[in-house]
Amino acid sequence: MSESRSGRTTRAEVDPAGSAAPALRANSSLSEAVAGYEKEMVGKGYSVNTIKSFANDLKILRTFLDDSAVLREIQTQHLQDFLTWMQGERGRPCGPKTLSRRITTLKSFFAWLHSIGAIGTDPAEPIVNHAVRTSLPEILNYKEVKSLLETCRNWLLDGDKPDARPYVLVGLLLQTGIKKSEAVGLLLEDIAREDAQEPSVFIRYAEERYAHKNRRLDLDPGFLRPLEQYLEQYRPENFLFECTPRNLEYVLEEVGERAKVKRVKVGFETLRWTSVVRDFKQGMKDEALRNKMGLSKVTWRETSQKVQVLAGVR
Repeated sequence: MSESRSGRTTRAEVDPAGSAAPALRANSSLSEAVAGYEKEMVGKGYSVNTIKSFANDLKILRTFLDDSAVLREIQTQHLQDFLTWMQGERGRPCGPKTLSRRITTLKSFFAWLHSIGAIGTDPAEPIVNHAVRTSLPEILNYKEVKSLLETCRNWLLDGDKPDARPYVLVGLLLQTGIKKSEAVGLLLEDIAREDAQEPSVFIRYAEERYAHKNRRLDLDPGFLRPLEQYLEQYRPENFLFECTPRNLEYVLEEVGERAKVKRVKVGFETLRWTSVVRDFKQGMKDEALRNKMGLSKVTWRETSQKVQVLAGVR
């Protein structure tokens, strides 16, 4: 289990500490520029995985061009040679998806240098990045969602062995679109129930770099009665779901089987994407969708395209 019960979530650390980087100029070295960009990514709240990936890509560039390379001397042809070397001459050719990301890294890095005035022209601007098509996530259609909710409701009201947890879990995921780690980390105090007409749930991250993921999400007032039944039945003390993530996955799988949903697997990701596509179809704006999913602007670019395709817009 990757989540820590003593805190919010466990993440690989990227140390943002250190004094502010000196102003970069055209005669600054590549190594100085890369160090400055890594601090920039941390300051902008990029995800840990993105920072690590970009830093690794730029480390390879530094190996190819040499750390002492001066920014003003780096031309488009140098970057083209670098990409050619990576694909066929390095000894470890990268696949299409990795190559696409490394081109993205180059374009992002040099565009940033240009934006702060460190270089007069952007040598990566002419490089074309042929985006790699990633597989689309699976979502539930209207009938499947209806069947899923009816199944959960029948389970909730079962005269012999009622169980409120499936309804609370599925309802929460469909309404909020939160991730598995966020659902598992929810504390009882994160559910605001004081106003019965406007209940909500708070998603909180302790780390400052994840501040953009902190958000309050509205809940349907009708969610409160099943929630009360769940609390009475399971009597959790700290966390809303005091069980392992795998146990919750089993719950979703069993709901899917009872609802006879066979086309797709009912899981956290399926319900997350189903939620955001439903919101999009109902007219929720991009910025609101991004905030609801707790995504950075960089991550949202690709996500928004997938949402539009899944919604039948593109």
